[in-house]
Amino acid sequence: MRIYGYYDVVVVGGGASGCCAALAAAREGANVILIETLGTIGGMINVVGPPGWAFEHLYNMAGERIIDGIVGELHTELYNMGVAMPLPKVTHREAPAFVDIDWCGLLLFEKLRKAGVTFLLHSMAVDVLKEGNTVHGVIVENTSGRMAVMGKVIIEATGEGDIAARAGVPYSQTDRTKEELDPPSITFHMDGVNWDKVTDYFRTHPDQFIPDFMCSQPQEIRQALIDQRAELLRTHDSILDLVREGYVDALDYHDLSAEAIRNGDMHPYGDFGHFFTPRAHGVVQATFQHSAQIPDCDTTDISEFSAGEVEARRQVVIAINAIGKYLPGFEDAYLTRITPGMRTREGCHMEGDYQMTADDAKNAAKFDDVIAKCCMPVRPGGPFHSVAVAGQAINETPIFAPANDGSYDIPYRALVPKGIDGMLLSGKLVSLSQAFKRDLLPDNMVWGQAAGTAAAICTRRGITPRRLEEDVSELQEILRKNGAILDGTR
Repeated sequence: MRIYGYYDVVVVGGGASGCCAALAAAREGANVILIETLGTIGGMINVVGPPGWAFEHLYNMAGERIIDGIVGELHTELYNMGVAMPLPKVTHREAPAFVDIDWCGLLLFEKLRKAGVTFLLHSMAVDVLKEGNTVHGVIVENTSGRMAVMGKVIIEATGEGDIAARAGVPYSQTDRTKEELDPPSITFHMDGVNWDKVTDYFRTHPDQFIPDFMCSQPQEIRQALIDQRAELLRTHDSILDLVREGYVDALDYHDLSAEAIRNGDMHPYGDFGHFFTPRAHGVVQATFQHSAQIPDCDTTDISEFSAGEVEARRQVVIAINAIGKYLPGFEDAYLTRITPGMRTREGCHMEGDYQMTADDAKNAAKFDDVIAKCCMPVRPGGPFHSVAVAGQAINETPIFAPANDGSYDIPYRALVPKGIDGMLLSGKLVSLSQAFKRDLLPDNMVWGQAAGTAAAICTRRGITPRRLEEDVSELQEILRKNGAILDGTR
C-alpha cells in the first residue's frame, strides 16, 4: 500500500476541534497534516452547525472569562472584519456572539495555511495502522486510491469516533430503549426579513418573547423574563439591537409554531425558532436550526444516518413554506443557504484514562492536569437533550450547573484514550459521560487547542501522549502563553 507521507501529527477530521488541534500543533513547530472527508473545513462552525456557537459560554455565570486562546483570536479577527457581533454584556455572558460562518471558514483556511499545515481533503480515513496497542498511522481512501498516512501522534477529531473505534478505544452509546436520542438537524438561512414587523410582533405578544427552554418553568419565573425583555424592547428601536447586545440569542414563536402544526402546515418534529447570522454591511439573516430535525436517529448506523439526511430536507421544504405563511416579517423572505449535512449530537462516548462525570461538573471540579475550563450544565439522568418542539421540551429531566456559578476543569487524562497509545481524543470524543452535552463549539475548540499542543510536545520530546500524563507542566505553560485560561476562576 502506498504511503502518502510521514508526519509528526496527523489530525483526522477538519471540523472546529480538528482545525484548532492542527493550528496549535503547527504553531509549536510540528509537521502536521489535516485529513478531511469534505473539500472544506470548519465542521460545526460553518459546514453543519448554526452561527455563533463557537463563541458561547466563554464566561461562567459569575462573569469570569473561562475560554479564550484560538477561540478568542478567531472572534476578535472576525469582529474587526465587521462580520461578527460583539461578545455579550456581562449580565448575559452565556449568550453567543454570532458570526458570519462563511467568513469564519475562510479565516480558518488562511490561518492553517500560514501555519504550514498540509491539507489532505476529499479523503476518508477508514482504518488505523497499529502495532500492539500503539497507533502509527491511518488508512485513507480518495480519488488516488487507498494509502497510508503515518504519524507519531494521531488526533481523533472526526466527531463520530470512527477512527478511535477502529483503533480499539472502548466506548458506550445511549441505550435508545431507555432514552430518546438527541436529534440530528439541518440548518438553513433566510434573508429578506422585515425585522420591523418581527419587532412589532414581539412588542404586541410579549408572552411569546421567551426561549423554548423556559416554557416548562414556573409562571413567576417566565413572567419575570417576559417583563424584563418587554422593557428592553421598549427602550430599543429593533429586536436586532437586543441580539447585537447579547440580550437575545433566539426567537421561538411558540404559539405560531403550535398553530402551524395543528393546521398541518408544519411537520411535528420542529418549530419556527431561529438564531441569527450577521453578514457584511450590517445585514442580519435568520438561521433556522430546530425546524428540521430527526427524532430517534442513530447516526452511527449508516442506514439511519442516510434516511435522516433525506427526511431532514423534506422537513426543510415544509418549514420554509410554513414560515412564509405564519411568521410576521417573513412574507417575502427567501432561502439563502442550507448546510450540506446534518449536525449530529449523539454517538460514541469514548473512554479515556479519566472520564468526566456529572458530579465533576456539578461540583465545579478542579484538576492538577487541567487543560481547559467549561461551564455547560449536565443532565445526570441521561443524554443532554436541549432541543424543543413547539415550546415543549423533549427531555425535562433537571439539569445541574456548576456550583457557585463557576466552571469545571477538563483534565489532560480525558484526552488520552484508554488502552491505546499514540493517539489523542478531541472535540466531541473527549472522555465525557452521557450526562454531558458535547456539541457546543467553544468546548470542542479549546480541547482541540490542548490536544494539538500536547501532540506537538510529545513529538518533540519523543514520548507518547500517555507518558505526558506524568508531567503536564510544559503543556499548561504553553497553553497559558497562547491565551488558554487554566487558573483563577471559581
